[in-house]
Amino acid sequence: MPRLLRYLDPRRSLATALGWLVVALFLVFALVAASWLGGMARTSLLQQHGRQLALTTDQLAVELDQALAARLQSVRAAAVLLGTDLGPDTPRALRAVLGDLQSAYPEFEWIALADTKATVVAADGLREGSSVAERLWFVQGSKGPWIGDVHGAALPDRKLSPLPDGEAQRSVDLAAPVRNRQGHVVGVVGARLGRRWVRSHAQSLIATLHLDNAVQALVLDGTGMVLVGPNALQGKRWDSAPVDDTAFDDTTQAVSNDRTHASATAFERLADGQVVLVTRAEPLAGSALHTLGWRVQLVEPADQAYQRADALWRQILWVSLGLGGFAALLGVLSARHLTRRLTVLTRSVQNVGMGKAQRVELPSGSDEVARLGAAFADVLGVLQHERGELRTLSAELEQRVATRTREVERLAAETRYAAVVRERLKLARDLHDTLAHSMMAMLTEVRLLKKLHVHDPEALPDELVHAEQVAHQGMKEVRAAIAQMRFNTVRDVGLGAALSDAIKLFSERTGLAVDYRSEPRAASLADERAETLFRIVEEALRNVERHAMAGLVRVRLSDAADGRLELSIEDDGVGFDSSASHPGHYGLVGLREQAQLIGAELSIQSAPHEGTTLRLALEMGPGIRSATR
Repeated sequence: MPRLLRYLDPRRSLATALGWLVVALFLVFALVAASWLGGMARTSLLQQHGRQLALTTDQLAVELDQALAARLQSVRAAAVLLGTDLGPDTPRALRAVLGDLQSAYPEFEWIALADTKATVVAADGLREGSSVAERLWFVQGSKGPWIGDVHGAALPDRKLSPLPDGEAQRSVDLAAPVRNRQGHVVGVVGARLGRRWVRSHAQSLIATLHLDNAVQALVLDGTGMVLVGPNALQGKRWDSAPVDDTAFDDTTQAVSNDRTHASATAFERLADGQVVLVTRAEPLAGSALHTLGWRVQLVEPADQAYQRADALWRQILWVSLGLGGFAALLGVLSARHLTRRLTVLTRSVQNVGMGKAQRVELPSGSDEVARLGAAFADVLGVLQHERGELRTLSAELEQRVATRTREVERLAAETRYAAVVRERLKLARDLHDTLAHSMMAMLTEVRLLKKLHVHDPEALPDELVHAEQVAHQGMKEVRAAIAQMRFNTVRDVGLGAALSDAIKLFSERTGLAVDYRSEPRAASLADERAETLFRIVEEALRNVERHAMAGLVRVRLSDAADGRLELSIEDDGVGFDSSASHPGHYGLVGLREQAQLIGAELSIQSAPHEGTTLRLALEMGPGIRSATR
């Protein structure tokens, strides 16, 4: 300790005295410079952040305005096309133009063309022939292109979906006059943009700006109501008062453009006492946002805005103190010889980093500089060795990835082929269930007609009527099968309800008595397995109708004690030999294939003159999905 005190005593060493002087001068300089530069940087950063928020607000407003203007322009283009190319007496062509506009802009809730008598002559979403004389879009649209913020209930002929948070029905209507070649107004084209589209489009624009989580983007209407923003603010009026703060007195307004200009950034106090930083984009006269009376603004808590500036000030202070202390320490401890050797070592390390050399030139001696050079050399050797191992490992990984990729591609190809095969089998079963049965009935009728034509011509007219009925019935079954392929009633209402409707139609069509019962858990099944079970029941009932000559049919859908679903279909008909083969008939084969497809156990018991019983057991499992009521 005494030795250390002597070493730090400025009276014993000129180098130590100079070192203490450098340290004292630097500390004073660092504090003054950090305070002055930090304050300037803090103010500059705050103003720069405000300008950035203003430019971002302007950008958001411009893009929203352009989106609205583009849709108004599309309505104007449709009006020009209807007035110059089509004429007023081509309803199909008028609907085609409106349909094209609806396809191009699916966000339109409705599109309509009204004549000068305010009667809708063509529309997509409105009732044709209705009067729109009192509609604001017709009144304003007959004067010129118009866009307006509409408040009110839904139209009598159109039911709008409820909006969240109890918001009133509001929308944006667009209209443009239709003029003939002489320039006379012959009609008005109108369309409606739902508020949901405005909200979703604005939110998508906000997402593209990558704003800080603390910054909130709002769209306000002419009354100050928040149309787009956080859920806590939507539907409420923006209530704030300006705060006397000079932080932005020297900032200029954001550069204006041809659509909007952003106002100066300012602090405002909300009703709850919170102070926020606000920038608003006031649209220029004639723009879509100005016509609607909307404005866009960004809001950020003042604490968040000041936090960045304060962090920069503290960072400058600590960086200045740290750099100064390090420099002062080097000035006290360094000597000319050490400085020269450090320079040599630094140059050697830089050459290695830039690839100009492969090793570090080690300085002579055993002091800190020499040990530092040795450490650099050791680290460099380790890095070079690890780099070689990393290259080898990378090559092995690339080879493994290539092999695995080929395997995945092969498995994907096999999966696609299996899906195609399953779809082919499904189509074959559906064709057998509908078209094959209908064609068999038609073939039987044709053969009977040929015999009657030869042996009993007088009975031919009655049998022709019957043949026509068979053809109609077959067509109905084919259409029902196609409708079933297109629409999925089983998934909508559940297996039990779908079977109840199908059995009711079967009983009404055939006159057979059907005893149907189902239990709640099994009846609620509404997934792909339920669809397959429904098709099995349909095929079984067709077989009963065509072959069984039964008087009573029993259908049971129940829950077994072991958690399985059980389905049974019994009839008191003529029966058949279930062990015999039936070449050319694929009904039983199709039933077994469908049961196997869902992992169900199927058994068919029948004998001549003893009726037929079909039983099917299916493991429902914990993942059963019920129909949504």
